[in-house]
Amino acid sequence: MSAPAPAWRFRYSVDCRAPRDFAWNYWTNIANWNDPPASFRIEGPFAAGSKITTTLPGQTLHSTIRQVLEGREATIDLQLPGAIFTFHWTLESLSGSQTRITQELELSGANADSLVAQVGVFERTTPDGMKRLVKAIESAYEQKTIG
Repeated sequence: MSAPAPAWRFRYSVDCRAPRDFAWNYWTNIANWNDPPASFRIEGPFAAGSKITTTLPGQTLHSTIRQVLEGREATIDLQLPGAIFTFHWTLESLSGSQTRITQELELSGANADSLVAQVGVFERTTPDGMKRLVKAIESAYEQKTIG
C-alpha cells in the first residue's frame, strides 16, 4: 500500500558554478547555514539519524536527517503537530564545475491539510534562500581557487 499523496509540494532548482563535491561539502557543513533569524545546530555528523535543532525567535524546531546519499542527496524531516515537513535536496553534476541544486519540500500526515497555508510561504522564500546559498558556495569556491 503506498503512502497518501502529500497535502502540499514545492520544488525549486538553481545552478551553481562550483563542482558538486565542493557544493555538497559546503552545504552539509551546518556552520554555513545562514538564514537569519534562524540558527541551526546538529548533533553528530551530517548523516542519517542525526538530529538538527532550528532556533527561531520564540520557537525551537527539531528535524531528523532521514537519508543521505553521500555527495548527492539528503532528506530531512521536520516533525510538526500531526504532520511531517520534508526537505529533499539533490545535487547533480552538470559539468566538471557546475552543479544543479534542487530542493523539494513536501508536507504530509494526518494534520497536513491544516498547515498548508503556513508552509505556503516557502514558495516565496525558498527561491531567494537557494540563490543566497548558491552565491555563498560560489564565493567560497572562488576564494579556494584563487587562494
